[in-house]
Amino acid sequence: MKNFLVLIFPFYAFAAGNGSGEYDIIPRVVNFILFAAILYYFIATPLKNFYNGRITKIASRMNEIQEKLIASKNHKLEMMKKLDLAKQEAINAVVLAKKEAEIIADKIDNETKMELKALEKTFEEHKEYEMRRMEKEVVQAVLDEIFDDESLQLQQKEILNIMMKKVS
Repeated sequence: MKNFLVLIFPFYAFAAGNGSGEYDIIPRVVNFILFAAILYYFIATPLKNFYNGRITKIASRMNEIQEKLIASKNHKLEMMKKLDLAKQEAINAVVLAKKEAEIIADKIDNETKMELKALEKTFEEHKEYEMRRMEKEVVQAVLDEIFDDESLQLQQKEILNIMMKKVS
């Protein structure tokens, strides 16, 4: 505040004059206009350049921001396209996996049925084999019993009849 008073005080001191009541308004206005014209002459060009430079900087930053915005929108669109493509590929992969699973399941089912048929055939063959083996064992046991027992002496015709009955 003191500095402000020091700067303004000389204007008051010289403006006070002798107190005669004469006003020197016209010379002061002319001086002010000359001062304003000189000030405008020296300051106008740098101020214009400063504001033009500032406007240019702001415009260039806005252009950069708009370019980045457009680039980010384009990038977003690309990513959306890639996402849609990836979703479609995922759907296709799931469909393909389901088809492959069905094919594999059908193949396993067919192979299992074939194995069951083979096992049933083997079982039947084994069953027939065991039946023949048991028949042979029964016949052998009966014959051994007949030949070992001395009280049962049979004729050859009787033995053949017994064997025919057992076999049929």
